[in-house]
Order: sequence, then C-alpha cells, then structure tokens
Amino acid sequence: MSPEDRQPPVPRPSATPPGGTDVAPRTVARVEGVGMTYGTGEGAVHAVRSVDLRIPEGSFTAVMGPSGSGKSTLMHIMAGLEVPTHGRVWIGGREITGLDDEALTVVRRRHVGFVFQAFNLMPAMDVMENIVLPFELDGRRPDGEESAWIEELVGRLGLAGRMRHRPGELSGGQQQRVAIARALAGRPELILADEPTGNLDSRSAREVLDLLRMASRDLGQSIAMVTHDPRAAAHADRVVYLADGGLVREDRGPLGADAIASAMISLEEGPHA
Repeated sequence: MSPEDRQPPVPRPSATPPGGTDVAPRTVARVEGVGMTYGTGEGAVHAVRSVDLRIPEGSFTAVMGPSGSGKSTLMHIMAGLEVPTHGRVWIGGREITGLDDEALTVVRRRHVGFVFQAFNLMPAMDVMENIVLPFELDGRRPDGEESAWIEELVGRLGLAGRMRHRPGELSGGQQQRVAIARALAGRPELILADEPTGNLDSRSAREVLDLLRMASRDLGQSIAMVTHDPRAAAHADRVVYLADGGLVREDRGPLGADAIASAMISLEEGPHA
C-alpha cells in the first residue's frame, strides 16, 4: 500500500463541542430514502422501505422492531455491508452510494467498527493480535498515538491481564470485550453492534452494555445497536423502531425497559402502512 492510499488516524471523537456550547453534533452516518427489495414481481420482499435516519456523533442509538422488520438490513446498509436497492448512504462526510466492492471494503475497514453476537474473534490469535487485526488488514501497524489509545482501551475494558490469552481461554463476556476493543481501536466513525449480548448470560450482557454506554458517553464514540431486548435498548440514549421495513417511531432517553417493551408490543399489535 502506498503512503497516498493510507488513511490518516481519525481524531478521537468528542461528544462535547468545544466550549461546551449547544451546537448540534455532526452526523457520522446517515441514510436518505433507502430501500432494500429482494426478488421481483409478486414474490418480491421489501425488507426496508424509504427510510431516513441519522446517527449523531457521540450518540448511542438502539434500533428495534419485530422479527422481519428490517432492522438488521437497515444497519447493514448504513455500515456498507449491503447495497440498497435505492436511496443514498453516507459515512462521515463521504457518500458511499454506488461504490464498488473494493472501495466499500476500505470504507468499512477504516470507518466502521463491528461488534457481533458471535464475537468473530480469530481463535489462533491472542487478545492483542485480535485487537490490532484491522490495522494488519489495512497493511500497517498502529502508530504511537494509536498504540496509546489501544492501551487506554485495554485498561478501560479490563483486559490488561489477558493480552496473551487466546479466545478459547476467555469467558463469553471477556471475548465480547475484546471484540469491543477491536472495534474501537481504529477510532471509526461508527460502531455497529448487532445483537451484541445475544450469546451472553445476564451479568456479562449487562457489563458489555455498560461498556458500550461508556464508550459513547466518555469516549464520544457513535454507536448503532440492533437488538430485540428492551433491557439492552434501555442503555441507549435514543431508540428508533422499525415495522414492516419502515421507520415508525423514535424515543429519546433515558428510557426504561418497561416503556420500551410497551412500545414494542404496540408495534406488534398494530398495522403499519
């Protein structure tokens, strides 16, 4: 990779504007009029229908909806994992609509961090090797500033004593901490967390959600989390709801799990055009 192809380090996000003013945070990811249709004719499935959504810098957004509502598809479109049938997508200030697969891979690698239900760690690599894997895939090593940032993350996530352990030697909660550290290491524009607590016991799930909230509030990271669990969504500062592929409701926190569960029940019981 030539020096010209390399992306300079992204400054650490900050949720508070300089001077503590009430200036609206910038948008780190957005979609406008996006839709996703699978198949054609009478058998076509409209997974997402003309959705507009913005993720502000430093925010923690939970995306909820009944099964089949299109929430995961929408987040995958926003993160560049899927290409919409129509509409436009931006990550940071760059529109990614229409980019080819190679260009989208670079965008995802440099500007999006992923935390999945299945952890997706490399079993033959130790914790440190897993954390710096995105840098290796980008053909470089962390520089001094990035190494200091990774060291800070490791401390905050309670991994300092586990750096030479492999995933098989860690609990599920510890593995998800490693996945979070890997996602945050490159200071991406957006963190996509897709059912990040689905494979965890209740205590580990609560710890992981607290860590994601800390990453948003203390580190200024922007997080979009897909979840079906109202208790998980209650850790976010905003909840958006999808039904039948459309964005039908938005609530801002702090929100309780009971209120979120009630909103979900109303979505599942009522028709949505």
